[in-house]
Amino acid sequence: MKIHERIVSYFESCTSQVDKEGFLHKKGERKTSYQKRWFVLKGNLLFYKDRPADRDVTGVIVLEGCTVQLCESEEQFAFSLVWGEPGLRTYKFAAEDQAGQESWIKALLSANHSYLALLVMDLEKKYRGDLQE
Repeated sequence: MKIHERIVSYFESCTSQVDKEGFLHKKGERKTSYQKRWFVLKGNLLFYKDRPADRDVTGVIVLEGCTVQLCESEEQFAFSLVWGEPGLRTYKFAAEDQAGQESWIKALLSANHSYLALLVMDLEKKYRGDLQE
């Protein structure tokens, strides 16, 4: 999906709610080493840049349709974002520690639209059940 650069930069920098932000190590597509990047999760968009104060966004990952998986790798506290469609890139990350890994995984799982749809369905069932009592 192609998104205009100025729209991405605006959405990342506007005052809308940030679901999670912090440093992660991201494995490059061309470089095989991990690079430390600042990540900002807003809705189902994961923005990243070199430092928190940088104005320009280095990249954005649309999380729709992805699954989060723990990585069996040489890097500690690693996890990846994987899409089911062939040809789509797998993103690999590593957190600073286990608590960071767990909190990022939880936030990324919660950002998926299908997860949010399930939450809404559960809340509707509970609401209807409460009305019938």
